[in-house]
Amino acid sequence: MSHFTDRQARRDAERVRSRAFWHQVLSTMRGIPNELLPFSAINKLRPTAERYGGVHPIDIEQIIGSVDKYKDFDYYFLPRLTYTLDRWIGIRRAGLEGKELPPIEVYKVGEVYFVKDGHHRVSVARSSGQKYIDAEIIELHVQVPPHSNDSLKTIIIKGEYSLFLEQTRLAAIRPEHAPIIFTVTGRYDTLLDHIRTRQYYIAQERQHEVSWEDAVGSWYDALYWPLVQEIREHNVMERFPGRTEADLYLWIMDHRYYLSQRYDNEVSSHEATLDFTKNHSPHAPQRWWQWARYRWRGDVAEE
Repeated sequence: MSHFTDRQARRDAERVRSRAFWHQVLSTMRGIPNELLPFSAINKLRPTAERYGGVHPIDIEQIIGSVDKYKDFDYYFLPRLTYTLDRWIGIRRAGLEGKELPPIEVYKVGEVYFVKDGHHRVSVARSSGQKYIDAEIIELHVQVPPHSNDSLKTIIIKGEYSLFLEQTRLAAIRPEHAPIIFTVTGRYDTLLDHIRTRQYYIAQERQHEVSWEDAVGSWYDALYWPLVQEIREHNVMERFPGRTEADLYLWIMDHRYYLSQRYDNEVSSHEATLDFTKNHSPHAPQRWWQWARYRWRGDVAEE
């Protein structure tokens, strides 16, 4: 073992420790998580199939979580400050000496990865500026895949969306449907209520039972999609930074009901959209602050 490579590995380890400290300070200031996602969170996405994907180079920045060491490394795969660096130094030393390391082992979900084995190899490679690393891959199939910037909260919401798709079969009934993603949890049950209400009223009009599939299709065609089109046509999203079309759908539908009750007359989606945007969108300074906060933190406040 070369004394030079040993000293270099230890100096690199100290730099890593310093970077980990400042990343933690910055994340605390911004109020955002600085941790890897636990692989157990993927169960919320309701994976339906598993297959062996072979050994391939993967993008290190697409590694977002760990099977069992998500508390040992931060979001950037730097060792936590309380974590011993001995193993890290050994891996770095081996790399400096030109030793070939075996592929890491990962689970692939969508286009992101969770490390099963090889955490220190990932940490050393990423901190050294390496873009790709060889990995033995096991692929999991999910209806709503995660992305590299997803938080645990986002994964939970996508899990609710996955369950909603199972319950409604919307992907089969309307294969080209617009994504329905919320920024807060617990909203898909409200959508199910909308569909059940739609099913009831159609049955009353037709004087016979209406299948769940017909109700889902009718809800999407007559309520959800037309309102999303109104939102897009009038650029409503620009006035609500950090929110989604699904968020606005529920707000405007509630507002539409309120206006209909207030005027004792059915109010159209078009009228409700314009009135809601005019009377409930944040003023320019508040809108700018929400945009800045969303860009800085990558999230928005709960309602």
